[in-house]
Amino acid sequence: MKRVLVITYYWPPTGGSGVQRWVKFAKYLPAQGWEPVVYTPENPEMTSVDRTLEKEIAPDLEVLKQPILEPYNLYRKLMGKGASTEVTPISSGKKSFKQRLSLWVRGNIFVPDPRVTWVNPSVKYLKKYLKEHPVDVIVTTGPPQSMHLIGLRLHKDLGIPWIPDFRDPWTRMYYLKHLPLTAFTKKMLYRMEQKVLDGCSTVLTVTPMVQEDYAARTKTPVAMITNGYDEEDFAEANHFQPPRTKSFSPEKRSKNFCPTPENENDLRFVITHTGLLAADGNPEVLWETLGEIVREDEEFRRNFTLRLVGKVDKAVLDSIDKAGLTPNLELPGYMDHAATVAQQCGAGMLILPLRNDPDYAIILPGKLFEYLASRRPVLGIGQTDGAMARVISEAKAGVTAGWQDASVMKRFILEAWEQHKNGGIPCTEGDIDKYSRRSITRQLAELLEKVS
Repeated sequence: MKRVLVITYYWPPTGGSGVQRWVKFAKYLPAQGWEPVVYTPENPEMTSVDRTLEKEIAPDLEVLKQPILEPYNLYRKLMGKGASTEVTPISSGKKSFKQRLSLWVRGNIFVPDPRVTWVNPSVKYLKKYLKEHPVDVIVTTGPPQSMHLIGLRLHKDLGIPWIPDFRDPWTRMYYLKHLPLTAFTKKMLYRMEQKVLDGCSTVLTVTPMVQEDYAARTKTPVAMITNGYDEEDFAEANHFQPPRTKSFSPEKRSKNFCPTPENENDLRFVITHTGLLAADGNPEVLWETLGEIVREDEEFRRNFTLRLVGKVDKAVLDSIDKAGLTPNLELPGYMDHAATVAQQCGAGMLILPLRNDPDYAIILPGKLFEYLASRRPVLGIGQTDGAMARVISEAKAGVTAGWQDASVMKRFILEAWEQHKNGGIPCTEGDIDKYSRRSITRQLAELLEKVS
């Protein structure tokens, strides 16, 4: 069996979407003839902990760990309690002097990111390891993009084929504009990125738009493998009974009704978001639209629940309160992956607001594919010609509304509400098989064979 070394900052018990891509690849690669070896920090910054993801890791998987110096520990000490209310400190609203200073240091001293201190010790450790335990391919996955600097040096020194996996773009990442970068630092970032693009065996991206961008900037082949969903996760979640309403009857229910964990006699219409909800992704027009429906429809007001699973920025909560939705709000906090999947499957509909930034059009949030697998209707909010809108449309999973398009939002919500009252909301039925973890792992194995 061939071997692939995967260099990743994020690994269980750390939770979040950044972990799942390579946990799932490691789960399914052996069936495709590839043995993964994972290299990850011994003491990473963990903004969330998810023990359920550890169950996905095979007992015989080789995981190498080395300590890392974490500058974010210093940031929290500097910011004090205020740091805990920020979902995305870089792009959050008005900043204090200490915040501006810390962002200047983060942007111009730790280049390309605060994990750059791990590059030199990792290269030293892995060069020794690889000489004693050869692999056929090296994969680095970022962000943090400094992981790619490790791969660049190993590839140059040892000649092992290397694939940098860009889960997000590098210099076109939306939040870089919020960092007070000097002209010199900007040039450094572009040079680093170009060296990685030109110096690897094949570039790997997760969205078509990033693939197109990188293909125009390098002669190196650029592949694209999206994120996805694991059928096994949803097989576990989908053991609940379909929802019932007062008007429910067996004749009204088709075989395409999705299950829900809500009590069968519960009339609640639950609109759910899972994951981080940041200040720069605050869908204020959506809250205003829901507030308007609540004021116009007493039955909706009594039965509507807005459930936000995960960390929510204070600015978002303030907007929800201003719209008069606090009585309808549920904040269960962070949930592990298994519980999050159950919440997705149990929703009446799902909402997915993107960051309100033109540069975010090229991004495909990892949670999108699990939203698709839940078979619940999805209301996306963002660029209607962006990558997310394409996927939602192709999968026949819902609609994407522009940030200010209250009419599209209201129409979609009211259609789902009427279906909910009249027997239940039918499953979406688009073809999403190509996004299954098994399917995308087969694509990865083919790519590994090609470069090895």
